[in-house]
Amino acid sequence: MRNNKPVRFLTAAAVAATMTAVCAGQTAPVQATAVAAPEIPDTPAGRQLRWLLDAAQRPPIPESELRQHFAAEFLQNVPADRLNQTLTAFKGMRFQELTRSESALLVATVEAAGVLFDLSLTTDGAGLVSGLLFRPHAAPAPKDWAELDQRLSRLAPRAGFIAAEVTGDGACRPVHSVAPGTARPLGSMFKLYVLGAVAERIASGAFGWDTKLAITPELKSLGSGELQNRPDGSKVSVLEAATLMISISDNTAADLLIHRAGRKNVERTARAWGARDRRDRPWLTTREMFVLKGAGYPRHARKYLSLGTAGKRAYLDRVVAKVPLSRVAGWTAPRELDTLEWYASPAQVCQAFARLSKLTDNHVGEALSISDAGLALDRSQWPSVWFKGGSEPGVSDLGYLARAADGRSFVVTTLAIDPKTPFDQARTQSEQLGLTRGAFTLVKGS
Repeated sequence: MRNNKPVRFLTAAAVAATMTAVCAGQTAPVQATAVAAPEIPDTPAGRQLRWLLDAAQRPPIPESELRQHFAAEFLQNVPADRLNQTLTAFKGMRFQELTRSESALLVATVEAAGVLFDLSLTTDGAGLVSGLLFRPHAAPAPKDWAELDQRLSRLAPRAGFIAAEVTGDGACRPVHSVAPGTARPLGSMFKLYVLGAVAERIASGAFGWDTKLAITPELKSLGSGELQNRPDGSKVSVLEAATLMISISDNTAADLLIHRAGRKNVERTARAWGARDRRDRPWLTTREMFVLKGAGYPRHARKYLSLGTAGKRAYLDRVVAKVPLSRVAGWTAPRELDTLEWYASPAQVCQAFARLSKLTDNHVGEALSISDAGLALDRSQWPSVWFKGGSEPGVSDLGYLARAADGRSFVVTTLAIDPKTPFDQARTQSEQLGLTRGAFTLVKGS
């Protein structure tokens, strides 16, 4: 069935971040199947796919060559250097299967770095690439709730799930669930509550979406995002920070917003929206989490966890804030998932999505609808899709709110936790996407 969304341009930074996460997950190689070149059609889109597969073997590609294959409007959105970052991230990409082919459009499965992706490519009237999009390849959707439960049990040793309808009064009416009341680590899904606190503070008149935030060294973080790379002292609006926090999970953006909204105000919003786990107080910034888990671990973590709430707040201000990010070392195995994270249950995450949907500020929905992380629901049936996920070693969470064409809204959330072994992130998310797609079909028909 045709997707009625406009063609979306690929952003090289987002794909590079995806590939970084894939590589960090230490994915097992995919067994590639040799496919004869003639299976790629001799159409404008097919000819550009042939060139793209060749170009992915030899980046960087000269800008003069890129201009011969990409439309000028595309290169305005994705300049040559950023496009080459993407080609480098997908270096060695191999064609697997063609799933849809028209003269100016094709969809194919490709393999890169041992991971399968769905590639969508469109061409303009001159036969130049006008749209290029990579999505994680989703597993098949389950046929019923029993199959979903069975596959969920194999997905992670600790898993929580909910599929629920959002009622007119903003409540969640569960249709199917697994351990819906058990709080699990959220990863970056905690940013739903930060977005809610910011929107509520704006509604109260405390500041506006156009309020400028200064990017200072003490508020810069690590990991996903781009604001940490901007010069010290540069400014970003609350709206841009919120958009980056949700759309590309920018950690520095989240910390800037927590600082502006106020840590205790974020805690109040989370409690009012149902997330009342004591481990969420104090509400940590991402920078603080990086220091506690990665700087001289486990010294800071043990000291912090030995304190009461007031002592923890003081320790964050007096000690953790003074630890430079240069002392943070990354970790690849699950670490302190039961003690140092942000926590909520599937039912509470559903409530957060429901409360966000009841806010009258359009900027909230705009931020949440930029990315769907590859879910790709049929927009003729699901015209609005909101997404936020979260991950770290041992954590793979996906949360969605989608509004159906008949006006009903549903939430599907999967929290997958393994406290001992890191997930093969790309394969885990592929399975989660398949389960989520199936859940939206099942919950809509319930």
